[in-house]
Amino acid sequence: MRFLQWSPNPPFAASPLSRTARRIRRRDGEHSWTLTTQILLGFLSLLLLTVFLGGYLFTLISNQTLERQYQLRALAIATTTAQMPEIRAAIAAGDPQHVIQSLAQGIRAAADPAYVVVADRQGIRLSHPNPALVGQKLEEPVAVLDGQTHVGVDQGSLGISANAKAPIFGTDGAVIGQVSVGIEDTTILGEQVQNLWLIAGFSALVLALGVGGSLLLSRRIKRVTFNLEPAEIAFLLQEREALLHGIREAVVGLDDNGRVTVINEEARRLLGVEKTALGTPVAELVPAGRLRDLFTGALTGADQMAMTEDALLIVNRMPVAIAGRSIGSVVTLRDRTEIEGLVRDLRSIEGLMEAMRALEHEYANRLHVVDGLLEMGDVEQAKTYVSQLSTASTSLSEELRARIAPPELAALLLAKITVAAEQDVQIVVSADSRLEQPRVEQTVLLTIVGNLLDNAVDALAHTPRPRTVTVHFDDADGVFISVRDNGPGVPADKIEQVVMDGYSTKDPRPGMRRGIGLALVSRIVRRAAGTLDVFPGPGGNFEVWLPADSDKDVNEGKGKK
Repeated sequence: MRFLQWSPNPPFAASPLSRTARRIRRRDGEHSWTLTTQILLGFLSLLLLTVFLGGYLFTLISNQTLERQYQLRALAIATTTAQMPEIRAAIAAGDPQHVIQSLAQGIRAAADPAYVVVADRQGIRLSHPNPALVGQKLEEPVAVLDGQTHVGVDQGSLGISANAKAPIFGTDGAVIGQVSVGIEDTTILGEQVQNLWLIAGFSALVLALGVGGSLLLSRRIKRVTFNLEPAEIAFLLQEREALLHGIREAVVGLDDNGRVTVINEEARRLLGVEKTALGTPVAELVPAGRLRDLFTGALTGADQMAMTEDALLIVNRMPVAIAGRSIGSVVTLRDRTEIEGLVRDLRSIEGLMEAMRALEHEYANRLHVVDGLLEMGDVEQAKTYVSQLSTASTSLSEELRARIAPPELAALLLAKITVAAEQDVQIVVSADSRLEQPRVEQTVLLTIVGNLLDNAVDALAHTPRPRTVTVHFDDADGVFISVRDNGPGVPADKIEQVVMDGYSTKDPRPGMRRGIGLALVSRIVRRAAGTLDVFPGPGGNFEVWLPADSDKDVNEGKGKK
């Protein structure tokens, strides 16, 4: 997969994906609202509802507060009036001089209530704003005969008002009259209208701020989303999901902190991830080693190789930046396990073919010798030469078969000996080597022995003669394999690195990846619960020990692939 670096001004508006998204949006609804319109309408709807409910509650509470305040104000006037000595004396005497009307008019002029009505115990008015009603009886009963003050809303002859009634006490403490003071509803309504204008102005300010805030928010969102509409974003997200999970290549996205932001199913399979990996640091998903270094960028390069317990992977890491600012990286993985196995099988077949070619060339020379002896008439010498050749050709194979019971392993050793001889390298199986039918899987033995011998022969390619590789087998306790050569060997400071995947000191071969053989041997040995020991040079020295029941462990490990 190829990833491009993001440019400072991403051309989303003109990109084919964006144009396709806009076509889909127009097809789904020609009059679809833009993101700005949706945010504006949403904010306005919310603000209108909030302002309406807030204004209604404020008005309701304000009305109740104003009514209560005016009732208390009326009560204060009524109580003060009822305690005036002149009022008490006049009402006790029956107000023969009609002074109560004038006193009430003075109080009304000073305190500005709507009315001040004084009545005796029987409810006869002694004062009223309308002089025609003086001496008339109240429409309602006298409310203060219980000696208590009363407040409320009065539906009297002067209209609706906030009303308070206070008792007038005589010298003996008995109730002798009542003072009723009212403040007209129009006064209360005037203050309520002022509050409504205040509420309206505040609501208009809130709506203006809301519209401005919604426009700024929509612009910010559009800038962050590269001027894409919701339908376009949804389309791109669907396409991304289809792309990530529809390809065979494994893809892992990481942010600058090394946390997983994107991972598809193929990547989960290759990395053995079963839990939710989003937001997880890569150090928790990938064990320490070459693969993690490739993920983090500690190792760079294209088509880098890394091995896991189950697969051989080709890893590529591409950093991603927007407007020159890094936002993370994208790592792609390709499973090369089967392909690499086929390549190595092909190399093995090529090696066998080389061995057969070498044998063909050798036998052709021998036939020429026999033909020459016969041409010279030396039949006895020809017979002797042919007998020697027959004995030499069968002695090695019979010797291997006598000490190495598995026929596949004996055949591999014979082929490796022949191929190495073509390169002027002598492979010797030690005289005390013994390997009966081991309880170890044949493919495990063949892989380990084949890779160790190939590495040893390659290590002797540019060394002076004699070039010797010694192989030793022992099955006294499990399976012990030792491969030694007289080459330069492994430096002491490279022993840990030599078994890591991707590490190699050899020149690359076309079509063949280096740094796999010893890593593959190490993985097989580890899964078989065995040991691999590498000793420093001079001279290469590799020792492998496998327990007798390692075939079970390896097969169980294969079942986990």
